Amino acid sequence: MAGTRAERIGVYPGTFDPITLGHADIIRRGAKLVDQLILGVTTNPSKNPMFTPDERIAMVEREVAALGIGNVRVVGFNALLMKFAEVQGASLIIRGLRAVADFEYEYQMAGMNQQLNAGIETVFLMADVGLQPIASKLVKEIALFGGEIAPFVSAAVKDDVVARVAKTGRMGDL
Repeated sequence: MAGTRAERIGVYPGTFDPITLGHADIIRRGAKLVDQLILGVTTNPSKNPMFTPDERIAMVEREVAALGIGNVRVVGFNALLMKFAEVQGASLIIRGLRAVADFEYEYQMAGMNQQLNAGIETVFLMADVGLQPIASKLVKEIALFGGEIAPFVSAAVKDDVVARVAKTGRMGDL
């Protein structure tokens, strides 16, 4: 008699400031690995956020709805990742990798997280080759200097970023 398998829950944490096409790619692919994928939208003041935590949560929820993936939930958090993952019942942390520099940082974080809770595995997903250069920080910089961000974010996120830049002021006027 076969036993029933416990639901596999994964957490994909990030600031998502703003959510990019690279994030969407990892969400789509990560959702296939678990029964439920929780997008943990975290605060990180050191990243100089363009959007408030509530704005980012709403933005991510809208983008997930547009992807049409039913097993994804968005949850805001401001805590140690492993504590958040434990509270969510997660057995997996999903992280996206763009380049070797990402790997070095993520490898160190995975090692520290394993020390905190060896029962939660970290899984790395390589970014799609066409999406590897995309980073939220660069999207914000491009937008602040009046550049085109459409290749890196959805149309709705582009509108959000452009509106925020218009409200806060653009840089780089010659």
